[in-house]
Amino acid sequence: MKTQLVIFDFDGTIMDTRKAIVYAKQETMRRMHLPVADEEACAATIGYSAKTGFQNMYPELSEEEADLCVKHYRSLFDETIRKDPPTLFPGMLEILDQLEEKGITCTIATSRNRRSLLGFLDQLGIVGRFSYILAQEDTELLKPNPDPVLKTLKDLSCEADQALVVGDMPMDILMGKNAGARTCGVTYGNADRETLLAAGADYVIDTISELADILEEEK
Repeated sequence: MKTQLVIFDFDGTIMDTRKAIVYAKQETMRRMHLPVADEEACAATIGYSAKTGFQNMYPELSEEEADLCVKHYRSLFDETIRKDPPTLFPGMLEILDQLEEKGITCTIATSRNRRSLLGFLDQLGIVGRFSYILAQEDTELLKPNPDPVLKTLKDLSCEADQALVVGDMPMDILMGKNAGARTCGVTYGNADRETLLAAGADYVIDTISELADILEEEK
């Protein structure tokens, strides 16, 4: 089936937020007197909600402590990106142009909260590039659960076999597969080719520009 809808992850797929996320998480750990995880361990939580990320790393945290971690983290993250704003990955604007020219609908499904997501999109001037935006608050269950994709498909009246989910983490691939959509992993974010293939990605690309080649093959 020819692709009519591309559902993008945000962090690690559209925008390079890794440095800011890792710094804010490590500094939060210091403030909370927690063992400080290394960069790879922090990056492995990217794609989860902030609270779930901390709970995964520190299962012993109470709900109140996890909420306090999130409060510190968001404050530190906002402070960090003001000083050193993250950027789009190379080729992202060009691929969005190409998808628009092909009449393909572009959307976002992310575990990032809506305020933060819209702030980034507005800052980058690309809010209008996406017909539909689904953030942390918009489904009860987040990736790797299929709900974000299923809700997107339902709201846009699109069949699963017409959709391609693009993301940098195994949870993005699993979210798409669990919803019956095809999936494309990107290696320039926070997971490598082997990890994405092991999650079941139908395609794996090293630059977002290669997405055009995948769509071209559908002709």
